[in-house]
Amino acid sequence: MIPPKANAEFVAAMEQVLDVYRRPYEPDHPVVCMDETPHQLIAETREPLPVSAGQPCRVDYEYRRMGTCNVFMAAEPLAGIRMTKVTERRAKRDFAQFLSDIAERYRSAKSITLVKDNLNMHRPDALYEVFELGVARALWDRFEFVYTPTGMAVG
Repeated sequence: MIPPKANAEFVAAMEQVLDVYRRPYEPDHPVVCMDETPHQLIAETREPLPVSAGQPCRVDYEYRRMGTCNVFMAAEPLAGIRMTKVTERRAKRDFAQFLSDIAERYRSAKSITLVKDNLNMHRPDALYEVFELGVARALWDRFEFVYTPTGMAVG
């Protein structure tokens, strides 16, 4: 992302992210990047034509909309590890559960640095809305949250 001109808040946040990315690989303190994306689910309206000699498979451009889903992904680039989870929607409950999944994947780590964007549901309060107090606090304590900068307004 290109920082907005003369935006010290953006630059400071980006410097923090870049400092985290420069950390050496430590299995006890993994650096994990997380994001999610919505996806449209579609179905074919006509049977694709099969592959034949000199002809690739052909698929019609027309499709039927079958709803949407959300795909969470977490990656630990220095270890070559990634996790995905498909959910029906993108909500605090789904985010909190994915954090729990990440914590379980890294159960032997002392702490987990999680780099993520500033989406309003990507906040620790999601844990307290979904889990009992003790479970929420235990999960919160496992993570160091690092937020990627936003395109903040100049001025």
